[in-house]
Amino acid sequence: MKKNIFDTLVERGYVAQVTHENEVRDYLSKEGATFYVGFDPTADSLHVGHLLQLMVMRHMQNAGIVPIALMGGGTGYIGDPSDRTDMRSVMSPETIEYNVGCFAEQMKRILDISDGKIIFVNNADWLVPMNYIEFIREVGPHFTVNRMLSADCYKQRLDSGLTFLEFNYMMLQAYDFLNLFRTYGCRLQAGGDDQWSNIIAGTELIRRKEQEPAYGMTFQLLTTASGEKMGKTARGALWLDEDKCSVYDFYQYWRNVEDEVVTRSMRLLTMLPLEEIAEYDKLIGSDINVAKERLALEVTSIVHGREKAEQAAQAARSVFGGGGDDASVPTENITREDLGSTFIDVLTKYGLTASKSEARRLISQGGFYVGDENVKELFATLDEDAFSGGELLIRLGKKRYVKLVID
Repeated sequence: MKKNIFDTLVERGYVAQVTHENEVRDYLSKEGATFYVGFDPTADSLHVGHLLQLMVMRHMQNAGIVPIALMGGGTGYIGDPSDRTDMRSVMSPETIEYNVGCFAEQMKRILDISDGKIIFVNNADWLVPMNYIEFIREVGPHFTVNRMLSADCYKQRLDSGLTFLEFNYMMLQAYDFLNLFRTYGCRLQAGGDDQWSNIIAGTELIRRKEQEPAYGMTFQLLTTASGEKMGKTARGALWLDEDKCSVYDFYQYWRNVEDEVVTRSMRLLTMLPLEEIAEYDKLIGSDINVAKERLALEVTSIVHGREKAEQAAQAARSVFGGGGDDASVPTENITREDLGSTFIDVLTKYGLTASKSEARRLISQGGFYVGDENVKELFATLDEDAFSGGELLIRLGKKRYVKLVID
């Protein structure tokens, strides 16, 4: 008997909350059923938090379910207040459109985009031209202010200030669900667990407007062993765009994750069978490094392709003394004018540290290396004779390597 995809998602640890478990399981037993996940274009690249949702979409595709990838070209004008302590910066229409295009291209590398396998939509198509009075008359009567203010996405903002602009967001997202139900018969919205209140609003709007069942499901958030959101790097978020996070840095992030989250990350971010992951669960001590290397290779392959993932693995082996090609180690092109400058100035100038104080702290605590030499002199300078063939390998902390190249 074929396993229901809902049970697969539960077994792999994706599901956080669901509105109607039995009904959702039955709905997902029907091949060709649709569900949607929304992506607001708040940046020009997806990040690792989005990757978990894309993996759910990929599993669903394999089970014959059709995902609807909803690009928030319309809701991007507002900004989702969920999990925010302040209002998002207002983006121009041109920026929103550009970011939507970037998201779509990255999704096409991870998901099956052949005919009938996925539907791409942009809520700007129905939200931007909408008459506000008509919208409020159709949707507004089904929302009470008291109920909305009790939602976590709004409640946490009341003290710091919730704008009326953001207050509209929940109704807009609910209307998206209603529109997708009317257009594609979509009865299931899915998203991160911080979207629970917004998802519930959409299911209730469909039930009230159409007298039809609709469901919601949220996924666990990617977290570290201590419960913090996973995906922060020295340069910010762990982006899926290799221009914002090199393939090597992306690989190294997963190669160096905490022991406690390795197999959980395998279940959530790879397509490895659960039986194989269970074998990695048995590893202890230094043997866990085998699991980390496999995790890094598989996740990087999904995002950047197998060839680039294997190049990153070879580069890592080279840097850590095991031979191989280090061509994939991230490089930073510097100018001859930088020669003679302190490492503090160079590291800060090229964003290798967030600030001069961070650079000073790195050096003073013994975490900065030039080649194999630990630099202990706080105001040591970058000299040309340290370069070999115009390149210089530096290390920041225990495991972050960068090649400086004289341009």
